Amino acid sequence: MAENVKVAVRQKVFDDLGNGVLDNAWNGYNCSLFAYGQTGSGKSYSMVGYGANKGIVPLFCDKLFMGIEEKRTAAGKDEEYQVTLSMLEIYNEQVRDLLNSKSLQQKGGLKVRQHPSKGFYVESLITCPVTSYREIDNKINEGTRNRTVAATNMNATSSRAHTIVAITFTQKTPNESGQNMTRTSVVNLVDLAGSERAESTGATGDRLKEGSAINQSLSTLGNCIKALADLSNGKKKTVVPFRDSVLTKLLQNALGGNSKTIMIAALSPADINYEETLSTLRFADRAKAIKTTAVVNESPTDRLIRELREENARLMEMIKKGALPPEMLQQMTGGLPQGEDETKKQLEEELRKNQEEMENMKKSWEERLKEAQQDNKATMDAENKEVHDRKVIPHLWNLNEDPALAAMIVHFCKTGKSRIGTKNASPPADIQLNGLAIQKDHAVINNKDGNVNLKPLEGAKILLNGQKIITETQLHHNDRVLFGPNHLFVFHHPQDEAKQAKKGIKSEAPTYDSAQEEIAKKAGLMGLEQGEGTSREDLLLQEDLILMLPMVNEANAMSEELDKKVKFDIALVSPQARGVRDGRTEVMVKMKNLGNGNEWMWDRNKFTNRKFLMQEMYQNFIDGDDDWDLPQDKDPFWEPADIPQLIGTVQCILQSLSYNIDLQEKLVITDYKGNQQGMLSIEIDPCDSKWDKVKEDDFVEYPEEQVGKPVFFKLKIVNALGIPNNMDKTYCQFKFYLDDNTEKTAEVSGMNPEFGFEKKFTYKPATKQFIEYLTSSTLVIEVWGRQKGDGLKSGSTVGSTKEMMAKDKPPAKKAAAAAVINPPKANVPVQPPPVNNNKMTDELNSYKKRTQVAEKKVQSVENLIQSKKKSGQASISLSELENILNGGSVSGGTSSQACVLQ
Repeated sequence: MAENVKVAVRQKVFDDLGNGVLDNAWNGYNCSLFAYGQTGSGKSYSMVGYGANKGIVPLFCDKLFMGIEEKRTAAGKDEEYQVTLSMLEIYNEQVRDLLNSKSLQQKGGLKVRQHPSKGFYVESLITCPVTSYREIDNKINEGTRNRTVAATNMNATSSRAHTIVAITFTQKTPNESGQNMTRTSVVNLVDLAGSERAESTGATGDRLKEGSAINQSLSTLGNCIKALADLSNGKKKTVVPFRDSVLTKLLQNALGGNSKTIMIAALSPADINYEETLSTLRFADRAKAIKTTAVVNESPTDRLIRELREENARLMEMIKKGALPPEMLQQMTGGLPQGEDETKKQLEEELRKNQEEMENMKKSWEERLKEAQQDNKATMDAENKEVHDRKVIPHLWNLNEDPALAAMIVHFCKTGKSRIGTKNASPPADIQLNGLAIQKDHAVINNKDGNVNLKPLEGAKILLNGQKIITETQLHHNDRVLFGPNHLFVFHHPQDEAKQAKKGIKSEAPTYDSAQEEIAKKAGLMGLEQGEGTSREDLLLQEDLILMLPMVNEANAMSEELDKKVKFDIALVSPQARGVRDGRTEVMVKMKNLGNGNEWMWDRNKFTNRKFLMQEMYQNFIDGDDDWDLPQDKDPFWEPADIPQLIGTVQCILQSLSYNIDLQEKLVITDYKGNQQGMLSIEIDPCDSKWDKVKEDDFVEYPEEQVGKPVFFKLKIVNALGIPNNMDKTYCQFKFYLDDNTEKTAEVSGMNPEFGFEKKFTYKPATKQFIEYLTSSTLVIEVWGRQKGDGLKSGSTVGSTKEMMAKDKPPAKKAAAAAVINPPKANVPVQPPPVNNNKMTDELNSYKKRTQVAEKKVQSVENLIQSKKKSGQASISLSELENILNGGSVSGGTSSQACVLQ
């Protein structure tokens, strides 16, 4: 790190921000701290930290309990300091209680209710009493572990979910008159999902982008902050859409109510993230304009109990009467229509919550702690045993894209045989995994005499160190094991590790990125090695591959289980294959209909958006919903056949035009893999001002001679030959020179479409830049087509998706050649140079034509000489020679200047 770069360590961030939150909590204010920014910008690192590097949340908890211990030493008998913790996650608009593993399996998540005076809350959310930093740290680790399990089972990453750690700090102390007072502070510490997922990530016009609830929370948060900023600036009629998402409902107080709120804007320094960084800064600027009204939450304890009793009596009366006053109905429903049954349920729920809160207030803190400690004793004993067992028993520990979720799941390989499978197996598996492509009986681990072997069962998908295994294989320390598409583990063998240490061998634990890179290499998708000469484009390409490969594997697994008859493959597409002159190779995804062979190419953003919708469909399928299979126009596995697809591109060298020589070529149409997809006939004819084709010998010796002169020419796209027969209609498009508008031919049917396209170009006068463009650049012509077929799902096709995928695999010998990607460098085109369409060929054609014209002129001079000799003349005038050299005819005139014939 350069000396002139200022680094804000987490302790400094806590001193600047966390201490303010801590002081507000002690003073009885509600306070909130949330981090906003794109994935990878450091939100979780700032909020939670990693390993020994504690973030704001653990530092806040540690400092809070240090202050409580100091107060307790001098506290009187009526003084009491209570801390409770809740931890929840919002994923896809569903709330999951991370301190209650049963809620993770609850269909639809926990319900969000509204209290008339306290606002929105989560029904049945567990709040755990804690007395020390160690206890609160254990609870947060438990929540993180549950979060990891849920994320793995649902194919979600931490960057796709919002996490809210809520700490309620209650101080019961007597005031100056001896009256018991209760001061309560609710501290919300929020780690938001990555902001780049909040934008419409599908391609322009993608009909599915509005359907993803995953994007809803952050979009609504931005709308709420904008509306609150407008209100703070005096726009009184602005409506704040808190109700539009679960996240904004739960953060309503934090954003615009009784709370002191701090926002951390996490930015990425990379130039490729410029737009997202700018968006985050705009978001932060709007947030700065919001004004909240925070008050100290302090009142007599006896009064709180009395108020709860009175409210309960009022609610009971309403339930008995079965009718609500209009003002109460407006307050409870926010003006939204709601049935009587639902309103009654809501009243009963509030009554229950009030009764529970009143009983808790009556209970002594010691009683509540005793109950909590009894509940936690078994958990604590299990955690202590796990820590001991990890030192002596071979085990598998998980890898995750988010380092904070790695090593949270541990499965021990005890002596003897352990079955790997699902909880639905009979009997339930010893090591239980859930999710995509995990069979009821998936594999068996056998630990005999310290040697651990892994045996896949029939149909099980297991990769060991990136290579698929089908027979029993011995595991070694730090081996990487992938079960299905997304259960990635590292095998840890304490005895092997000790033996290696004695030999002086030190092996670093694998990371998620290194394991995915290994899988990509074994699949033939990567040929790049990081080193001193590795370019920035290569590194970006590797990052994209590591991100996309597991997602493509998950999409294929979902297609298999849902029997969607489609297959996904990774494709690296060079800028030239995309019809772009410059840029870097991009990772794209090819979707193939296994029933009729139609293919579609999706960019990374569109595939990512579709993949989240696939997950939602798959989750509904797992939950047993009868309507999990969506209509055709909403099915993320379906794409209309007539959506234009890029068949291939043609690279047309323009150098002959710079010499004023015509061009007539049949050029090869190549796809992104360099495979020939047909031939395209092109003609370029230089013309005069009347659009007549120039004479053959009107070429220029040097292209620079055309600078400052008018240039006229016609570009014709005549026809195409051998277009793939699955194409219904075909058309071509291109952009010439500095044009912003795309030129497009008509859409024509057939394998050999006749386009008959002609475009006239005038450059008057031709600039030096334009002539340099003709000399050194190529015209990229894209050939597009609409596929045949009615666009229906291929559900009637014989055979399952799994069987059809197996048949669709290329032969082993051709696998490497058929692999979509393996470029030596990321910025080198994937496809080979098109046949008969390179610069050398063009220069050769120009040279031949220029030679032919020169030979004609030499012949004309020789004819003139012979003619003069026959007529007895001894000289040739200079005007006659100039006339011949300029392409004119031979004349018999004379001049004062003459060449003497020898």
